[in-house]
Amino acid sequence: MPARLTKGNLPTKVCLTCGRPFEYRKKWRNCWDEVKYCGEKCQRNKPKALTTT
Repeated sequence: MPARLTKGNLPTKVCLTCGRPFEYRKKWRNCWDEVKYCGEKCQRNKPKALTTT
């Protein structure tokens, strides 16, 4: 990730729950690599792990 982020040059990811893209936010500065969901609602409604037998 670049040292200096500008508004037009922010990294994006795709939410694992809703599939929509979301951009980097300042509050995720220290944990951007671990962010998987675009918001709290998607995190609460994350897909259940499929179990195979």
